[in-house]
Amino acid sequence: MVATMDGMKFGLYGLHRGSSIEPETLVRRARLAEAAGFESLWVGDHIALPPGTGDEVHRLEAVVAVSYLAAVTTRVRLGFGVLVLPQRQPVLLAKQLASIDVLCGGRLLVGIGVGYVEPELRALGVALSERAARTDEYLAVIRSLWTERASSYEGQFVSFTDVAQRPRPHQQPHPPIVVGAHSRPGYRRTVQVANGWYGPYLDLEQTAQALAELREVATRHERPAALGELEITITPPPGPIDLDTARRYADLGVHRLAIQPHDDEGTVIEELVESVGSTLVGQV
Repeated sequence: MVATMDGMKFGLYGLHRGSSIEPETLVRRARLAEAAGFESLWVGDHIALPPGTGDEVHRLEAVVAVSYLAAVTTRVRLGFGVLVLPQRQPVLLAKQLASIDVLCGGRLLVGIGVGYVEPELRALGVALSERAARTDEYLAVIRSLWTERASSYEGQFVSFTDVAQRPRPHQQPHPPIVVGAHSRPGYRRTVQVANGWYGPYLDLEQTAQALAELREVATRHERPAALGELEITITPPPGPIDLDTARRYADLGVHRLAIQPHDDEGTVIEELVESVGSTLVGQV
């Protein structure tokens, strides 16, 4: 699980919102980040927020945004940080994600989480009490559709018999699954089924604590070896970070920093791309 500085990757979070949603602006900024050496672009997932909780921020729908980014870039990986899985129909989502992975040549990272905004979940037909159970079931459905010749599933929320989806994802057996979580059940889900873990908005102290809890859960579930297989991605608090801070994240075991601007408006994100590109990318 320990990352060397030579292996640290830098991603950019936030091209799906604020001033970046204009088509020409989105394309220009995505290509600027790619040219600056960013390894990945990450988008979040909110569909309908209650007043006073960020509803005033313009946000592109996550799957649509990643599809668009796939068409206008050639090298960067494309990550969801993260899809709120229980509020999405899994059979349809499996098809959408496989299609994106094919069209982008295998650059997709599928970040998933259970969600936490009760009015948003309710608006999409999901009870807050069901979110974890739906997440586990939906993820099983998606993996089945991605990997089996013909898939059948009988669950609490989804059931179907003998159906197939083609094409399969470009990445085999499927794109990396990255779990975003800050809870013991989420850490359990990570070590049992995921290829990576994503921690949003964590400073160094919070990252150290989260990774310690992840190690404890992995040991408790007798899967300590799983930690060595997990790619750890952190989005630090908003704004640029310096080389020393990046090194300290790497020393904790972080493999990727998905950096976000401190403001979604104006040209702040372009300034962040220039700053990170000149001070961090290629320096670690």
